Amino acid sequence: MLRLALPALVLLAGTLPGHAVEVQRSVDIAAAPDKVWHTVGDFCGIAAWHPAVEKCVPSEKDGQKLRTLSLKGGGTLVEQQTSRDDKVMSYTYTILEGPLPVSDYRSTLAVAPEGSGSKVSWQGSFQAKGVPDTVAADVIQGIYEAGLKGIAEKAK
Repeated sequence: MLRLALPALVLLAGTLPGHAVEVQRSVDIAAAPDKVWHTVGDFCGIAAWHPAVEKCVPSEKDGQKLRTLSLKGGGTLVEQQTSRDDKVMSYTYTILEGPLPVSDYRSTLAVAPEGSGSKVSWQGSFQAKGVPDTVAADVIQGIYEAGLKGIAEKAK
């Protein structure tokens, strides 16, 4: 009986609340890592390379960097940078408020040497909010893919 129940429990565990969804995307760019980091390293520079972001307004709260993103077509996201390492070329941030179907969102954007160029990685974990995990993952994957394409075009 236990042999039959265990696979069912494993399948069910992936659909229970509290299960973190993880998404990761990356792109190779034929440009030096420092040049690519110059493009993406500014926390509020996202408006220059992400096609969905119309405007970014930087601010601070309790010593933490915030950015308010105005999205093309409407909507606003408020994000907080939680860590940054310019030497490693990465930063991590969370979403404080916004229209995306996620909660407990935490994401890292990083640049690393790859061959004679760079690899930009964008990864995040979150809880789906109001939609199935697959729908939330598709939304975040689309955001990452559009952003990575924008970085690749901008960092040439």
